[in-house]
Amino acid sequence: LLKRADLALYRAKAVGRNTLRFFDPEMQAAVAARAALEADLRSGMREGQFILHYQRQVDREGRITGAEALVRWQHPRRGLVAPAEFIPLAEDTGLIEPLGERVLEMVCAQLVAWSARPDTAHLTLAMNVSAREFRRPELVPRILDVVNRTGADPGKLMLEFTESLLVDDLEEAITRMKALRARGVGISLDDFGTGYSSLSYLKHLPLDQLKIDQSFVRDILVDSSDAAIARTIIDLGQSLGLVVIAEGVETEEQWNCLAGLGCQAFQGFLFGRPGSADILRATAQTAAI
Repeated sequence: LLKRADLALYRAKAVGRNTLRFFDPEMQAAVAARAALEADLRSGMREGQFILHYQRQVDREGRITGAEALVRWQHPRRGLVAPAEFIPLAEDTGLIEPLGERVLEMVCAQLVAWSARPDTAHLTLAMNVSAREFRRPELVPRILDVVNRTGADPGKLMLEFTESLLVDDLEEAITRMKALRARGVGISLDDFGTGYSSLSYLKHLPLDQLKIDQSFVRDILVDSSDAAIARTIIDLGQSLGLVVIAEGVETEEQWNCLAGLGCQAFQGFLFGRPGSADILRATAQTAAI
């Protein structure tokens, strides 16, 4: 009885304050499923079940300039598990930190492998850094240690941060970004325009790149507001000397529209779905779509 009361209390707290919830058997099932997934997640970390897929990034002519590394879970029973199913749990349990370190190791190893081939030596590789990882005091030395230990070119590594990082401690965020950028690591502000977006602070951030969120790209051809926002982000990025990349590009019409607005780089299903490093390498010298 007490356990069931605790489950109802937990659900009420998750919804918000000044509310109540009655116990439902589905609550117990959800908790059991979450516990099983967490156990599998910990086992997957120990057994190296996480792999990377790569989504191409291209220039205005459609030439591949790099990729974004996207983590996937190769579950022994469930097959390939998408990030939406396990990343929130990893963040809640703190497993996002060792997972992030593992992803960084794989990213740097891939950069080293690419650097050994003339057809891929020019490619950059981006990876996302979660808010929880970013708040770790040892973040910067850990990243630089992996880069140095693997021999990866820091100039080919792009770390993507979301605007939510700027809310808690802007000065600390700037300090850490500057420390990474001083060693050659690229800094990208992901999902720009969907969160904090204080223009007064943007000029102080040591950025190399702005990413236009796919929510503005999706309806850019039919929504004048989305088109205006995309144009503003592109103009702003160019005025600050930043590369602007649009994500979520799925049609040639969207690509042409963004290119016409001055966007320099693009990412999305139009240029290929995320896949293995071998698939990316096979098309690394594609001149255009």
